[in-house]
Amino acid sequence: MRRVPLPPVLACGALLLVASCGWGRPAGGDEGRAPGAPAGVTAAAGSATSVHVMWNAVTDTPGIRVYEIFRGATKVKEVPGSQHMVDVTRLRPSTVYAFTVRARDTQGRLGPPSRAVRARTPAMTAADRSAPSRPPGPAGRAVGSRAVRLSWGASRDDRGVVSYDVHQGGVKIHSVGGNRTATVVTGLRPGTAYVFTVRARDAAGNVSAASGTVRLATPGTDDGRATAPTGFTAATHRAGGAYYIDLSWVPPRTDGLVTEYRVQLDGAAATSLVWGGTPPRGRAHYSFYAGRTAGEEHRVRLRARLPDGTWGGYSAERTVTTEG
Repeated sequence: MRRVPLPPVLACGALLLVASCGWGRPAGGDEGRAPGAPAGVTAAAGSATSVHVMWNAVTDTPGIRVYEIFRGATKVKEVPGSQHMVDVTRLRPSTVYAFTVRARDTQGRLGPPSRAVRARTPAMTAADRSAPSRPPGPAGRAVGSRAVRLSWGASRDDRGVVSYDVHQGGVKIHSVGGNRTATVVTGLRPGTAYVFTVRARDAAGNVSAASGTVRLATPGTDDGRATAPTGFTAATHRAGGAYYIDLSWVPPRTDGLVTEYRVQLDGAAATSLVWGGTPPRGRAHYSFYAGRTAGEEHRVRLRARLPDGTWGGYSAERTVTTEG
């Protein structure tokens, strides 16, 4: 058995059909009710031309298909039902905007709008290339099996800090306004170790160096099985004198959007699959090159990078053989 080396990372763009991890929940038992209004909506300027909007998942009705984000009376964004935050861009500097969020279920019913939240974009600063200082003194503690509280010192900037971004394992998972130096991050996994850092951002979009790390572990246990892709299948096909391995799977159900997967081939990391836009619905599919030799046997499985920045459990392992 010979393993065929593959490139370390493939930016798949529209090639990879990754499904939103929240699809497929049964809509039975909704008794014809439209979804309720999203609660916990917040809006904070991310730069002179963008605002970060967040909200809590609507849970009173099963099967939320999408959330629609409105700026005033104009719908400006639509995201899958598994996603609970979005950056609204192409805004005007020094302008106050009002945002609302509405949920639409799998039956097409549109719920009422959330309460309106307002955010003011700061003034655009000309030729500002100076990033804020790194946030000092980060600290944190677990506040349950699925949440942590983080705090940090204020960064300095010659024009002012507009927002702070929270990263876990190099992935941005949260954002708050520049006047805040503490937040609660939810949607985490029980029994999981996390490494958090914070970066400051100014109105021109300059980003600071990362703060020191905050290492925390949530209490409880998590064997990873609930976060593994399911229904995983693998097959091969031949085209143009070469062999390809065809993968198909159902994404894990998590509290957010899954945009990245890692494929393991013959016990070693083979390639990362990155979805560059909003993942479409349904089962995910991907094919990759496996060489030109017939009769080679390969073992393959994959796992997802979850919205909390950690890697989920592996799918079942499948064995395929390149055949002429």
